[in-house]
Amino acid sequence: MKLEVVQRYLSGPVGYKALATEYGIGREPVRRWIAAYREHGEKGLRKKLSHYSAEFKLSVLRQVKRQELSHTQAAVLFELRGGGGVVATWQRQYDEGGLQALHPKPRGRPKTMPKPKPTELPPPQAQDTRSLEELRKENEALRAEVAYLKKLEALVRTNRQAAPKGRKPSSS
Repeated sequence: MKLEVVQRYLSGPVGYKALATEYGIGREPVRRWIAAYREHGEKGLRKKLSHYSAEFKLSVLRQVKRQELSHTQAAVLFELRGGGGVVATWQRQYDEGGLQALHPKPRGRPKTMPKPKPTELPPPQAQDTRSLEELRKENEALRAEVAYLKKLEALVRTNRQAAPKGRKPSSS
């Protein structure tokens, strides 16, 4: 299809926009295909490599600077997949992080999931140094207090229900 689009453009008065509409693609790919065909012939329309070494990327950036090429011109000249945006990205990465930033990043999902970091337990509190026997006694006292309060609440409820309507229970 690429070759067909390019040949139609080169053989007649059909423009990028008309071809893009007719074939249901964007104008930018049509323009890239035509530029690649003019520079490299049919070879320029073939599927290209998409993984590049840091050294290759740096050589492209040096060529852009030396010959004052636009990013799109560099992409056509070096047959880069993705057009001028790829060169612009490399330039930004190089400006921010030097040659190290141009090295290819691992693609896809990591081989294994990273192991979760163990959660740290809070340090023991100083006041928890009481003996088991002291804690049992305190627990027993608290249970007795709760039982006492429940009985008191039940007694108050019983007194309220027994009091005749209109009169308040005595609080003595």
